[in-house]
Amino acid sequence: MNAIEVRDVYKRYRRYGRRKNFGTLKSALLSGSLLRDLRPDDLLEALTGVSFDVAPGRTFGIIGRNGSGKSTMLKLIAGIGKPTSGSVRVDGRVSALIELGAGFHPEISGRENVYINGMMLGLTRREIARRFDEIVAFAELQEFIDAPVKTYSSGMYMRLGFAVAINVDPDVLLVDEVLAVGDEAFTHKCLDKFADFRRRGKTVLIVTHSLDLVARFCDEALWLDRGRVRQQGDPKRVIDAYLMDVAAAEERQLADAETVATASARAGRSGEAPPDEPPDLSKAAEGRWGSREAEITHVELRRADGAQAHLFTSGDAIDIRMHVRAHAPLRDVVFGIGIFNAEGVCCYGTNTLLEGVRPKELAGEAAVEFHIPSLDLVAGTYKLDVAVHRENGAPFDYHRQLYAFRVTAPTKDTGIYRPPHRWTFSGGIRLSE
Repeated sequence: MNAIEVRDVYKRYRRYGRRKNFGTLKSALLSGSLLRDLRPDDLLEALTGVSFDVAPGRTFGIIGRNGSGKSTMLKLIAGIGKPTSGSVRVDGRVSALIELGAGFHPEISGRENVYINGMMLGLTRREIARRFDEIVAFAELQEFIDAPVKTYSSGMYMRLGFAVAINVDPDVLLVDEVLAVGDEAFTHKCLDKFADFRRRGKTVLIVTHSLDLVARFCDEALWLDRGRVRQQGDPKRVIDAYLMDVAAAEERQLADAETVATASARAGRSGEAPPDEPPDLSKAAEGRWGSREAEITHVELRRADGAQAHLFTSGDAIDIRMHVRAHAPLRDVVFGIGIFNAEGVCCYGTNTLLEGVRPKELAGEAAVEFHIPSLDLVAGTYKLDVAVHRENGAPFDYHRQLYAFRVTAPTKDTGIYRPPHRWTFSGGIRLSE
């Protein structure tokens, strides 16, 4: 018999518009509009045909974007809500870490709230008394347990709720993104408690955005997307598929933002005189200016395989390709690029004049490619300046931070530059496995 069984579950919510605000019940009855106005404007499909099983003693993770139905699913399993159709069955005592401290009364002490909350979770008064000291010690509230809960900080409040729920000794533990309830030491203590649950053969279902937590603790993972099951199975395989989908969505988002930015820059040019160059380029916002005797018609970012992209991994090769057009032959031409981080700090900038490359002439259509064999930047969002100008700096066409790309990295380095590196150790240093 499974600890949790979910069969073809649908959950719909009714959504009403502003017109449903009645002046009074009497006016609604007299106007005859009560029944009409109580009809929903729309039905929101939170879950669509979701089915899965969780065997006893297994740790099961549910991942997905915000609004994918993860918390809704957890609340149905906890019995907080009912599915519109389908069935949910849970075998054994359930403790749900969904809204920690739900039911706490601010005017009474932490001690009294522990007893009330424990009873709400199914414990007898004698069972709570037996576990009381352990609950208080786990929450690290020995000095404050007899103070009114309204005097607690948010962290103290959440730690007490977590301690009560975790010490109910349930058969099934439901966890919804609640590990950020204290400092680093308390978080480690919570993770140790989960590990203890696993060793004792308890069933744990986790809903989280922490993919590392799912990979570390879960035996199986489920990916929900807009209320539907996209994939289920081995956590690593499910997480990899989810990350690929997130990366594809980021690619689309960056491409759409670039299209809007460049279209706006072109639209601002139509029928107008070319905008003046900003007096201080370091303080200039995104935009476009120049005489347009030569124009940058299109900019592409490409991977090593030639595919156009906006998402790269630190260390990848990247090609920045500018398509340009001269309306008449030009002999005084310089091409330049600049890379900026999200704070507007220039990470790198150069041009053909600085590097001793002097085009003899630009006539008609042409392409310029800037190749970076290893994009050694830390993870983050970056923007490009691209320009074609005279040797004295007078711009033909300057595109200021109109093109964005994102860099991902396996580690969370700080700074800007991520040089190729490795660590070596000698002498009396031993590394953990």
